[in-house]
Amino acid sequence: MSEPTKEELLARIAELEKQTSSRPKGSLEFRVGEKGGVSVYGLGRFPVTLYYEQWVRLLDKSDDLRSFLEENKSRLKLKNAG
Repeated sequence: MSEPTKEELLARIAELEKQTSSRPKGSLEFRVGEKGGVSVYGLGRFPVTLYYEQWVRLLDKSDDLRSFLEENKSRLKLKNAG
């Protein structure tokens, strides 16, 4: 298998950029990475990546996390204050 040409690589980059920009702003996207972690895109500048067991532990504590956030809301920086 031969190496892709410069033109093929540029076309592929353009295609990937189009796919990335077509995602609605504020939407979340999930992907499985090469090492088997699950990444969430759309929360911030960088993806959040955890392994299966970590996601399950976090989800099991979702009620506790929500309570903690509400209890500490006055101390937290909120992007959409108002």
